[in-house]
Amino acid sequence: MFPLVLPPLRERRDDIATLVRYFAQGYARRMSKRIETVPAETLAAMERYHWPGNVRELENLIERAVILSPGTVLRVPLAELKPLHDGRGAGLSTLAEAEREHILRALEESAWVLSGSHGAAARLGMKRTTLQSRMQKLGITRPR
Repeated sequence: MFPLVLPPLRERRDDIATLVRYFAQGYARRMSKRIETVPAETLAAMERYHWPGNVRELENLIERAVILSPGTVLRVPLAELKPLHDGRGAGLSTLAEAEREHILRALEESAWVLSGSHGAAARLGMKRTTLQSRMQKLGITRPR
C-alpha cells in the first residue's frame, strides 16, 4: 500500500487555469460547442476562490459555464464564487468565531435566558454550566 497525498485545489492555484481549459474543452466537445477563450478576469477570480468543494466543484462550475455560454468565450457565473473576505478562506471563520456566533444567536433567541427548557443551554444541547464556561472563554457578556 502506498500513501497518496493529493493537496486540495486551493493549495494548487497554478493548476486552476489548466483545469479550467481542460474541463471547458471536454464539455464543449461533448456539447458540440466551441469555447476558444477564457477571460483573464475569470481565471483570476477562480484562482482567488477558496474551493471548498475542490476539483469537483470547479468541474461542475465549468460544465454549467459551457452550457450557459452563448459564444466562443467561456462565461463563468462568478457570482456563485464567494470572494475571500480576509485571506483565511471564502468567508470561513475560526471555530471559536463560529462557536461564538452560534452561542450569541441562541442567547438572543432565548432573550438571554440561560437555563430552563426554553433557555439557550437547552437550545444548544448543553448544560447551563457548560454554556457559562464557554461564554466566559469566548468573552461573551450580556449587553446592558
